[in-house]
Amino acid sequence: MPVRDYAVEVLIDSAPEAVNGGPAGFQHDAFVYIDDDDFVRRATPFLRDGLSAGEVVLAALPPERISLLRKELGDLAGQITFIDMTVAGRNPARIIPLWADLMRRHPGRSIRGLGEPAYPGRTAAEFTEAKLHEALLNVAFEHSGPFRLRCPYSAAALSPELEPAETHPVVIGSRNGCSLDWGKVALELFGASLPAVPGWAQRREFGLAELTAVRRWAAEWARSQGLSRDQVDDLALALHEICTNSVRFGGGQGTLSLWAQHRTLILDVADRGRIDDLLVGRVLPPIEGLGGRGTWMANQLCDLVQLRSSGTGTQVRLHSRLDRGGGAG
Repeated sequence: MPVRDYAVEVLIDSAPEAVNGGPAGFQHDAFVYIDDDDFVRRATPFLRDGLSAGEVVLAALPPERISLLRKELGDLAGQITFIDMTVAGRNPARIIPLWADLMRRHPGRSIRGLGEPAYPGRTAAEFTEAKLHEALLNVAFEHSGPFRLRCPYSAAALSPELEPAETHPVVIGSRNGCSLDWGKVALELFGASLPAVPGWAQRREFGLAELTAVRRWAAEWARSQGLSRDQVDDLALALHEICTNSVRFGGGQGTLSLWAQHRTLILDVADRGRIDDLLVGRVLPPIEGLGGRGTWMANQLCDLVQLRSSGTGTQVRLHSRLDRGGGAG
């Protein structure tokens, strides 16, 4: 179905906004907007209602969407925390910690969030991770609340691979809410394969004895591709953490593949281990924990981290953009 036809079909009803099938205490829904006016018309009442109810209100959106809402809300905008999603959520794995931190800072308060992780302009890999993030939200906050999160989707960004109904209990305006096993939905996405490593990628096997050499090899390659010194240091540290995990938890060895594509350097680490924690790298593990800190660190250092794990093994793909400049943000 063409994107615009889909958007029209989704929006023709004015279904009630109660969430059906969502986890207790956590309401997670979405709406599709066609243009800027439509976005403002749908987003503004949601934020105003939160302020009227005395809730903590935060909107994580691209800058152009923030500007639209500030203009529409006037003085009320000062009561809302606005965060640039293109910075804070450039790597979608950083978004769950953002909401979790908001809840920690306001214990016992009702939280209302407007977040657009799948904003137009993202790469295909970023859209894929935004979809996984949306599914993992239902796992991360299943027993949290009161927390209501609404996610705008531009009709121009929708595709058969990016369908909000697959990860949201309700899409506002659709005829029916979804009642699915959201943990199973997240597990299926977490266990799906990433696109194949290209045949022209450089590869190198490693074990414990090769960790230093592999890190040095990857850093020299990244530097030769034009990555800034700070980014090279960040990427090398992230890689070291992931390769160390492969040695400790992935059978003692792994395979590193590296290649450049679309102005992005990609380092892929594959091993025979399996990760059962769907939120690995998105929740800071305790100091006494045995694992997870390396993946957390990689998420803070890289522009994008893709992690998939199943019975066939684990794959972690680190992305660092050549056009970013400076260190990780």
